[in-house]
Amino acid sequence: MTDLALPLPVRKSSAYYRLRRRVLRGLQIFALFLVLIYTLFPYYWAFVSSTKQGAALYRSVLLPALDFTYYRQLIDNPVFMSSLLNSAYVAVATTFLSLVIGVSAAYALGRIDFPQRRAVLMVILMISIFPQVVVLSGMFELINWLGLFNRPSALVLTYLLSTVPFTTWILTTFIREFPRELEEAAIVDGCSHLRILLKILLPLMGPSLASTGILAFILAWNEFLFALTFTLTDENRTVPVAIGLIAGTNRYEYPFGQIMAASVTVTLPLIAVVLVFQRRIVAGLTAGAVKG
Repeated sequence: MTDLALPLPVRKSSAYYRLRRRVLRGLQIFALFLVLIYTLFPYYWAFVSSTKQGAALYRSVLLPALDFTYYRQLIDNPVFMSSLLNSAYVAVATTFLSLVIGVSAAYALGRIDFPQRRAVLMVILMISIFPQVVVLSGMFELINWLGLFNRPSALVLTYLLSTVPFTTWILTTFIREFPRELEEAAIVDGCSHLRILLKILLPLMGPSLASTGILAFILAWNEFLFALTFTLTDENRTVPVAIGLIAGTNRYEYPFGQIMAASVTVTLPLIAVVLVFQRRIVAGLTAGAVKG
C-alpha cells in the first residue's frame, strides 16, 4: 500500500494577523461610536431643542441657529432660581448626613463583632429596596408631627430614608477590605474605635466616600415624589418639581423648549460634580477588584 500524504498545516502569515487585528479594532471603535451616539444624542437633542422657538421645534435640524432666550428667562425667573438653591441645599445636606451616618454604621457593621450583625445588614438591604410609595403616608404623618411640612428640611430628613441604607451597605463592603492589622496596631497604642475611624480609616476611604457621596447627591437632586408631596409653595420647591410645574401661556401650549432648557440647566451641576471627583469615583468603584 502506498502511504497517503497528509497535508501540511497552513501557516498563516503575519499580514493575516495584522489585518485581523485591524478589523477587530475597527469593529470595537465602531461599537464604541454607536454607544456614544446612543448615550449622548438625547442630551444633545435636549440642548438643541432648548434653543428653538415656535415652529422650529418641529423641524429636525441637527445644527440650528442657537437662541438662548429660554435660558435668559430661567435666570430672570426668581421661582426657578429659588428652586435651584433649594435643590443644592437639600442635596448637599443629604449627602453630608448620609456619609456621616453611613460611615459610623459601616464601621460598626464591618469591624465590630456582635451577634445581630448579619440580621442588621439584611434589614438595611430590605429598607433600601422599599418603593417610595410604601413609606409615603407614614413619612407624611412623621413630617407633619415634627412641624417640618413645606420646608426643605423635611426633604433632607425624608431622603435619608433612601440614602443611608445603601450608603451604609456600600461603605461596609469597603471597610471590610482594609487589613485588620491597621486597627490592631492602633488598639495596641491605646486608640479608641472612634479615633481609629477618624484618624486611620477615614483618610483611606476617600475614593469610596466620593463614589458613594455622588450616588447620594444624584438621588437627592433628582427625587420628585417626596418633593412634590412635602412642599407646596414655590419658594420651597426643588428643581424637579419646578420643572414639572412649568406651564405654557395658555392651556393648549406645551412648553417643550422651556422644559428642555431647565433640564439642561439642572444637569450641569451633576456634570460638574462628576468631573471634579472623576478620579476618586473610578478608584472607589474599582477598589477591591484586584487583590494580591
